[in-house]
Amino acid sequence: MFKYTKHQLKKVENLLTEVGYTIRYERGNFKSGYAIVEDRKVAVINKFFDTEARINSLLDIITNIDIDPAQLEEKTANFYALLTSKVIAARDNAEEVEKST
Repeated sequence: MFKYTKHQLKKVENLLTEVGYTIRYERGNFKSGYAIVEDRKVAVINKFFDTEARINSLLDIITNIDIDPAQLEEKTANFYALLTSKVIAARDNAEEVEKST
């Protein structure tokens, strides 16, 4: 299973960096915990979030943008495949269960 550690946070940050996004941690009034400036490929995350919340915010961003695994380095592409197959799928299943109850 996926662990919410600083090492995993760095991997998720590197994934977004490889597809051209800049990640900034700043204070803000974000309803979802983050904001995306689409035309500049900048993701702004609430700087007061802990590691787990930061990772979850970045995963939300990853699910909402188009990522071509072919443009990623092999190691990052493997990590992206892991994310899409396990973590993101598990989060989607949890949301479906929540909606059905």
